[in-house]
Amino acid sequence: MRTLNNFTKGIIRENPVLVLVLGTCPTLATSTSVINALGMGVAATVVLLFSNILISALRKVIPDKVRIPCYIVLIAGLVTAVQMLVKAYAPALNDSLGIYLPLIVVNCIILGRAEMFASKNKVLASALDGLGMGIGFTLALFLMASVREIFGNGTFCGMEIPFLVDNKISIMTMAPGGFLVFGLLIACVNKFGRHKPKKTDFGCEGCPQADVCGKVCANDTKEAVKDD
Repeated sequence: MRTLNNFTKGIIRENPVLVLVLGTCPTLATSTSVINALGMGVAATVVLLFSNILISALRKVIPDKVRIPCYIVLIAGLVTAVQMLVKAYAPALNDSLGIYLPLIVVNCIILGRAEMFASKNKVLASALDGLGMGIGFTLALFLMASVREIFGNGTFCGMEIPFLVDNKISIMTMAPGGFLVFGLLIACVNKFGRHKPKKTDFGCEGCPQADVCGKVCANDTKEAVKDD
């Protein structure tokens, strides 16, 4: 059950884009068309999967003081390999994604999972975590791109949709349209998804500094009594 949870949590409950709000830059930039979104999602998923596997396998070998540079080197090597494959077999997609494909190296989703999960868990659990997060990232990109391409270009995967192709809402392919769809999807996930924000107690009992604060108040009271 725990193994299955490592895989499914990244799809909805801890979706990296719609719940954790990570990877916003490539999400907004590449979600103007479904093909670009799927290409970015698959590329990021492959890097997530293999980076989690490698970092988990090497977690006892990598020195703690230089772990972040080591993670970045591993991720950069994987991204380079993925970019070379895309250039060889899908040059049009490589041209469409442009700089955002090599920028997967600094994608906070990948580095975040390496630091928070892969470096602390076994290979199988890390692989499932990376795969789940990658699918969640791809799903979020697909949903955003579908809405923006259908209403912004009147097409879906490049195929024209009758009526909509002649009545485009051009702002949907621009930055304001991207933020609008992004916000609406986050609102839907918060409303209908399983993710529920934790209620915060703003009283003294919910404050992490309550003990220190109590001691300070007690000392102030004693000093006030002495002065009287």
